[in-house]
Amino acid sequence: MLAGRVIEKDKRLLLIAGGGLHMIKPMRATGLERLELQRLRDRVGRLFAALQEATEAENPLASGACAPPVDLCETQEAIWVRVELPGVSSEHIKIGLCNTKLRIWGEKKRRAARRRIISHLCSERSYGKFSRIVPLRWTINVREATAEVKKGILLICLPKTQDRRGAEFGVTVKDANSE
Repeated sequence: MLAGRVIEKDKRLLLIAGGGLHMIKPMRATGLERLELQRLRDRVGRLFAALQEATEAENPLASGACAPPVDLCETQEAIWVRVELPGVSSEHIKIGLCNTKLRIWGEKKRRAARRRIISHLCSERSYGKFSRIVPLRWTINVREATAEVKKGILLICLPKTQDRRGAEFGVTVKDANSE
């Protein structure tokens, strides 16, 4: 084991050990070493991506919006997402879909005040913006995705497929109550 100080000078390392000055030449990765370094860099990148995905999934409130409860179910043909959104119409819901995540956001608007009500004694319902990100680990067909609102539940169907490109697509929401 070498003891001493290491000094960096002109991109060369100088090791001062035992009263002598020794030059250490920088080594470059070649062949298999370069391939191993690329693999390591890719693995670290995937770890950071997984950490970011887990952080988004655990902390959807980071943007200041409320996060509605979500049920995620898998069948042989599709992934089904049920989101509780009571009192929210389809016009106030937006859905963004890409190969790695499903984004649901919008706003629950407060009703106009009635003339007969003087004041509220208690109001426990929440109003304002909402947002939820659901990480997707399945290959889905984004072009065939559907969504509908019925009795305060947003039901999203994401058909499974082998094709996965990476672009985000908008999904229209229709109101099942008006049918």
